[in-house]
Amino acid sequence: MNVHDSEKVVGTLMARGYTQVETPEDAQLVLYNTCSIRDKAEQKVFNRLRQFQRRAGKGKIFGVLGCVAQQEGEEIFRRAPHVSLVAGSASYTKLGEMLAEIESGNRRVTGLSLSTDETFDTPFTHRDNPHRASITIIEGCDKQCAYCVVPFTRGPERSRTSASVMDEARGLAERGSTEIQLLGQNVNSYRDPSPAGWDFAALLARVAEVPGIRRVRYTTSHPRDFTRSIVDAMDSNPAICDHVHLPVQSGSTKVLAGMDRLYTRDDYMRRIEWLKTARRNYSITTDIIVGFPGETEEDFEQTLGLLDEVQYDSLFSFKYSPRPNTAALAMGGRVADEEKQRRLVIVQEKQRAIQIRRNAMLIGGIREVLVEGRNPALGQWIGRTSDNRTLNFTVADSNGHDLVGQYLQVRVTRSGPNSLVGESVSVV
Repeated sequence: MNVHDSEKVVGTLMARGYTQVETPEDAQLVLYNTCSIRDKAEQKVFNRLRQFQRRAGKGKIFGVLGCVAQQEGEEIFRRAPHVSLVAGSASYTKLGEMLAEIESGNRRVTGLSLSTDETFDTPFTHRDNPHRASITIIEGCDKQCAYCVVPFTRGPERSRTSASVMDEARGLAERGSTEIQLLGQNVNSYRDPSPAGWDFAALLARVAEVPGIRRVRYTTSHPRDFTRSIVDAMDSNPAICDHVHLPVQSGSTKVLAGMDRLYTRDDYMRRIEWLKTARRNYSITTDIIVGFPGETEEDFEQTLGLLDEVQYDSLFSFKYSPRPNTAALAMGGRVADEEKQRRLVIVQEKQRAIQIRRNAMLIGGIREVLVEGRNPALGQWIGRTSDNRTLNFTVADSNGHDLVGQYLQVRVTRSGPNSLVGESVSVV
C-alpha cells in the first residue's frame, strides 16, 4: 500500500513537470513516504531525515508524507527544521496546491485534514511495474483495534465507486498489466457507494473477468468482514489467486477481546475451515502480535497451538509496540521486552519448521509463475506463483529473451523455508 501511495505521488509530481531522479543528491525536492504502524518504523523516519539532510546538503526542499506525517503533524517541523512539507495521505490529491505554496516561498506547508468523504485517489499514477499493478478500492478503517494507529492516520473507511475501479482495471489491462492487486487497509469491508451497491465479493469477481487480466490478488483482510461469499467468488474465478492473507494477531480469545478484534478464535477458525474445504487449494498467511498487554503464557501457548492447527504457509510476526492514541496504552499487564523477544523467537522458529515441511510437499509438482526478474549471479529467473510463493528457476534456453512479465510452467526441484527452486518446462 505504501509502494502504491508513492506511485500516486510520483505521478502527481511528474504531471506538474517534475522529473524523477535516482538519488537525493540529484533532487531539488526530496519526499519521504512514511509508516507508523510500529514504533521502530516511526523512529527510522527521523534518523533518515537527518541522514538526508547531511547527505543531500542545503538548498533542497524536504517533505514528509504518509502516516508519520499525519500522526506527528507540525511537531515534525520542530524535530526536523529543514522539512518544508508535512502531508498525510488524505492530502495527496492536493499535492499540486501545496507544492505551489512552497514554490512561491512558503517554507512551512501542511496537509493534515482527514475530514473528507473522498478516497485518496489521484488523477495521475506513475506505474513502476508494467505487468503488475495495484488499485486502491477503499481507504481508512472503521475498526478500533486497541493496538492500531491506522484509524487516526488514515481516517474512516471510504470506498470508491465500482465504476471507477472497473475503469481503472480495464485501463491497466489495455496498457499491458496482467496482474491486479486490490488494496485497502480493510479491503473486504468495501461497499460500493454507487447505486450498483456491490460488496467486495462482487467487485472481486468482476475485476477477475476483465479481458487481459490473468491474476487478481487483494490485501489486507479483516476476519470479521471475511465472508463465505468471498471464498465462493474465489472458487468460481480461476483468475483470482490461490492466496488469502487473513491476519489473526493472537490465538487466544481473551487476548483478541482485549485487542478489540471483534471475533473469537472459533470465529476465525470457521473462516479457515471455509478455505480448507473449498474447491481450490489456498495458501493461507497471517499476522501475529506477541506480548500484547495482559498476554499470559497460557495465551501465548494458544497462539502456538493455532499455528499447529492452521499450518500457515507464511506469517508476519511482531512484538507489541505501543502506539499513540490507542486504547492499549492505558492497559495494565505489560509484558517485558525480553519476554516479548523470547515469544517472538519461538513463534518464528515454529513457523519456519512448518514452512520447511509445507514447501517440501511441493517438490516434483509444476507451478505457473509470473516472471518478476532475474538473478544473474545464480543464473536464475525469479517468479511468483498464484499462491504467492517465490520460485527461483532456470531456463534451458531463453534465446536471450527477457522473460519478465511472461507466465511460465516450472517444475519444483528443491525447497527452503521461504522459497522454491525449479526448472522451467515451458518452451521459451
